[in-house]
Amino acid sequence: MASLPLIAEKDSEILDSQTHIWNHILNFINSGSLKCAVQLEIPDIIHKHGQPMTLTQLVNALPINNAKSTHLARLMRTLIHSGFFVITKTEGSDDEGYALAPPSILLLKDNPLSVRPFVLAMLDPILTKPWHNISEWFQNDDPTPFDTVHGMSLWDYAGKEPKLNHFFNDAMASDAQLVMNVVIKYCRGVFEGLNSLVDVGGGTGTVATTIAHAFPHLKCTVFDLPHVVQGLEGTKNLDYVGGDMFASIPPADALLLKWILHDWSDEESMKILKKCKESIPSKENGGKVIIIDMVVDDKIKDDKSIETQIFFDMLMMILQTGRERAEKDWSKLFFKAGFNDYKIIPILGLRSLIEVYP
Repeated sequence: MASLPLIAEKDSEILDSQTHIWNHILNFINSGSLKCAVQLEIPDIIHKHGQPMTLTQLVNALPINNAKSTHLARLMRTLIHSGFFVITKTEGSDDEGYALAPPSILLLKDNPLSVRPFVLAMLDPILTKPWHNISEWFQNDDPTPFDTVHGMSLWDYAGKEPKLNHFFNDAMASDAQLVMNVVIKYCRGVFEGLNSLVDVGGGTGTVATTIAHAFPHLKCTVFDLPHVVQGLEGTKNLDYVGGDMFASIPPADALLLKWILHDWSDEESMKILKKCKESIPSKENGGKVIIIDMVVDDKIKDDKSIETQIFFDMLMMILQTGRERAEKDWSKLFFKAGFNDYKIIPILGLRSLIEVYP
């Protein structure tokens, strides 16, 4: 057998560089494959089966053309590589079958913490199209690439297009469910002693509903744009109010802003925070703003987490006028808006709960 030729280090580096570039060019394949799996409900079907499913079993259970079974195997190979499924032995036989990897538990429709709506929202063409026009945006005066493509801001588009409004609110609600499960379990003290709370930009009310249920004495108000809260009905200690947070915010002991300020520039966030300060009592009388948002940590050693932070910052640049912020950025924002103190509770993975005091 002939020995393999030795490739010069420089040539090997070029080949490695080509592979690196190819992988980044084709990174969208992971997203597209994940979206397909969610749309076909592959995680749900395997989960309901109760044990690993062979390819034949999966093909027969899916609403697909059975002639495409070999293509399904290729899709599943991609999803295995990206960590959503595993291959394992089926019960009572030597046949191999597909089983869920841990991340796929969060893709199940019946899981109250499901991120399925977030997947479908972020990968909808309305939100992915602006990524094709970033270079054009860098050369024009539009505030975001979303504006460049759609001729208006994300919020204006959502007000005119029910589809976007619906899937965006579903995505935010699914995230709220996951986040509040942790907050109520580990940060109850943040809400104790309060008599009233307004969830600013609270969407369809998932966060406020969870808080209202956990604290029956607490009067909760969901405050969002009129088209978002239109037709929504409150409960004994929960109501809905439409309005504009840049104009005025209903008064309360505490205001909650979950994943709101990262949507907006520093100047816009300053205006929101100043309106918040006008609507709450002094610190001595229990007044505070509760923020749930990312606090970027440059010292973090986990490459995956660093990548997530960078991705979200880019997402804010493409769809909104906002950005992700490090603690020094948050601190500057709070003090400039007239607040005197804050406390960061890093309890939500890459996001934190921040209490800000007047």
